[in-house]
Amino acid sequence: MSGRLILDSHLDLGFSALQINRDLTLPATTIRTHDPLDVLDNFGSCTVSLPELRRGHIGIVCATVMSRLDPTDRATRTGMYTQAQTHGVGRGHLAYYQALERLGEVEIIHTRHQLDTVESRWRDAETGDAAGPVGIVLSMESADPILSPDQVLEWHALGLRMVSLSHYGTSSYSHGTATEGGLLPPAKPLLKALEAAGIVVDVTHLTDEAHWELLSCYDGPICASHHNCRALTPGQRQLTDDMIQSIAERDGVIGSAFDAWMLDPGWRRDLRPGDQQTKATLETVVDHIDHIAQLTGTSRHCGIGTDLDGGFGTEQSPRDLNTIADLPQLLPLLADRGFDEMDIDGILSGNWLRLLRTCWQDRT
Repeated sequence: MSGRLILDSHLDLGFSALQINRDLTLPATTIRTHDPLDVLDNFGSCTVSLPELRRGHIGIVCATVMSRLDPTDRATRTGMYTQAQTHGVGRGHLAYYQALERLGEVEIIHTRHQLDTVESRWRDAETGDAAGPVGIVLSMESADPILSPDQVLEWHALGLRMVSLSHYGTSSYSHGTATEGGLLPPAKPLLKALEAAGIVVDVTHLTDEAHWELLSCYDGPICASHHNCRALTPGQRQLTDDMIQSIAERDGVIGSAFDAWMLDPGWRRDLRPGDQQTKATLETVVDHIDHIAQLTGTSRHCGIGTDLDGGFGTEQSPRDLNTIADLPQLLPLLADRGFDEMDIDGILSGNWLRLLRTCWQDRT
């Protein structure tokens, strides 16, 4: 695997560790033996841990701080009554990453030089175990933990480099998945502060209206960290072809997600994952990547954003995937679709690295 690097643009590692209570320094097989039955019922069989990332040569991840305004949340334990609470949960996730960094398990990437160094270290290593700490680009799913625009520079100093305005429901800044409506009044001052700080805005989980409103009032860098194609899997949670084109026109990157309900039109969310089996496979993930490439005429805007630990397990993942360490199985599937070596390297990591470097070059 030497020379090859995979970058996953969306993993909820802090959520998995603190809300689900998993020791991510252990292999997934061991974590599965530790998980009680209620965890297995609610979150499925573990797919992501640091040893699994190393086995799959996934050397850089965008790891989230994640909490949102949602007093009805009974599942994730990250939905809160007040924005102050969301800030506390978000800082807790960050504190976990900082603790892992002290242990030598991860390296939080603050600068372009660090990014270059981590990339080189992983590309030069024969195995993930020899590559050193996993690189973390700190991201935020729902901007609720940012109490106001004047706190953006504080978060940037802590390492924050990617932010989505919303998640499920309605955040302090925008309507999100499963709602209707656009941006809220606090959004525009926040977007201005994010652009000034060089923080990428993630359009994932925005409503259609909010997506287009954001593009009309914001000129900074954008991405979709974990999104699939509505043309292949219907539903508001996916991107329309016009949305995909709009991201490509800004030279953004779209990370293909691995959640079965975003891959399999026949997946039933009213059934328990363990009571059904998805038809989706890793080949289905490649279908979405290929759709974006064919639509835009290039693989430049394609990436990987698995969300594999986002509240679901192997039961709700592509049926030929056991853990995230199986991501290298995408290589021959991409080659069979006609992607060349440069395309494949871009999809696996190069496109995300280019976007991050472009945003950081004048500031770090």
